[in-house]
Amino acid sequence: MDEEYDVIVLGTGLKECILSGLLSVDGLKVLHMDRNDYYGGESTSLNLIQLWKKFRGNDKPPAHLGSSRDYNVDMIPKFMMANGTLVRVLIHTDVTKYLYFKAVDGSYVFSKGKVHKVPATDMEALKSPLMGIFEKRRARKFFIYVQDYDEKDPKTHEGMDLARVTTRELIAKYGLDDNTVDFIGHALALHRDDCYLDEPALDTVKRMKLYAESLARFQGGSPYIYPLYGLGELPQAFARLSAVYGGTYMLNKPECKVEFDDEGKVSGVTSEGETARCKKVVCDPSYLPNKVRKIGRVARAIAIMSHPIPNTNDSHSVQIILPQKQLGRRSDMYVFCCSYSHNVAPKGKFIAFVSTEAETDHPETELRPGIDLLGPVDEIFFDIYDRYEPVNEPSLDNCFISTSYDATTHFESTVMDVLNMYTMITGKVLDLSVDLSAASAAEE
Repeated sequence: MDEEYDVIVLGTGLKECILSGLLSVDGLKVLHMDRNDYYGGESTSLNLIQLWKKFRGNDKPPAHLGSSRDYNVDMIPKFMMANGTLVRVLIHTDVTKYLYFKAVDGSYVFSKGKVHKVPATDMEALKSPLMGIFEKRRARKFFIYVQDYDEKDPKTHEGMDLARVTTRELIAKYGLDDNTVDFIGHALALHRDDCYLDEPALDTVKRMKLYAESLARFQGGSPYIYPLYGLGELPQAFARLSAVYGGTYMLNKPECKVEFDDEGKVSGVTSEGETARCKKVVCDPSYLPNKVRKIGRVARAIAIMSHPIPNTNDSHSVQIILPQKQLGRRSDMYVFCCSYSHNVAPKGKFIAFVSTEAETDHPETELRPGIDLLGPVDEIFFDIYDRYEPVNEPSLDNCFISTSYDATTHFESTVMDVLNMYTMITGKVLDLSVDLSAASAAEE
C-alpha cells in the first residue's frame, strides 16, 4: 500500500465508483478503498437476511417470504432515464457489457387523490383522464411546441427566448391549469420543488424532451430502465472497469484516515498503520465528517408485497410521483416498485419503496399518502437517514466530497453531482457525445 497515487477514492457508493471508473479510464492511477466488506456503501443492495439484521436486529426472516438470496433490495433505489446522462456515462465507459437492463413498466403521477399514467406526448395528452376536454387541447398544443422545439432552430421558438422567458410565462401562454402544471413540472420534468417556475424555461423544456425521447427509445410504458438484479450491480461494474484500467481495489479497510500536509492539502490515506500517498481524495461524506454539513433527512418505507401496486395496470415495475402541492407538503413524495421480473425478489414478490425529504420525525405518519397507494403489505420497514453536502473548498484541500443521495427515485440529480465532481477533479467537462446506437444491443 505504500505507494503514490493520483487519486484515492474512499467508499464504494455508486457516485464514488463511477468517478473511480472515469478517472481510471482517463489514465490516472487510482486506489479505491472502503471500510466495509461489501460494495455500495449507502447505496448497497441487501438480501433478506441482511435486510432483517438492519431493520429487525435478527437474522431470522419468516420462511413464507422465500429464499434470502433471491432478494436484492437496493437501499437507494433509483430508475434510470433510458436516454439520460447516466446511460450515456455507462455507454461512454463500456460498462454496459457487465450489465443487463430491462425497461420499467409504468410511470404514474398522483393527482386529486388518484393515480394516473403520466401522459408524455400530444397523443397521450388527448387520452389522459388527468384533464378535461378543453384542458387536453391546451396541453396537446404545449406538448407539440415542446416536441418541435429545437434550440438551434429559431423557427421553432415561436418568438420566445427560453433562456430568458420563465417557465411560468411559457405555461401562461398556453393557459394550462395548476394540476396540469403540477404533473408536467414534477412527473415529466422531474423538478423536486416549484422553484423552476421562476427560472428560465429552457431547462424544463429540455427535461420534457428527455422524458419523451427516453419513452420512445424502448416503446415501453415508461421512460425508465433498471438493471436486472438491481443497482447493486452498478458499483461492481464500475469497479471492474477501474480494475481493467489499472485501478486498485481494497475492501474491508478499517479507519481510512485522510492525512493532510502543513498547508492543509491532502497528502495520503492511512489504514492499519500503512499510508498510501496521493494528490487528491474523492469520498462520500462519512469519510470527512468535519468537511460537510447536514442539509436535511430522507424518510423512507420499504415494503415486501405479494401483488403489484393497485391502479398501475399490473405493472411489475413502476414509479409514482406525488407532487408536493397534491399533499400540502414542501417536497414531493416518491413511490418505487420492482419485482421478480427484474430479479430483485422471488417469484410473486414485489419490493416497494416510499421516500421523501423528511419534514417531521415520524416517517410512519409522514409517508402515509404513499403507503396508502400500496395495498396490503407482507412486511414494512421504516427508516430516516441524514443528508450531507460538502462545505470545503476543493481547490485548497484537494478533497472532493459527494453529496448524500436525495429522496428521488430517479438518477438525474445523482449523475449531475458526479459530472460536476469530475470537472472539479480533472478541470475538464466529460465528453458524452457517444454513439448511443452502439449500446442498444447490450440493452435488449
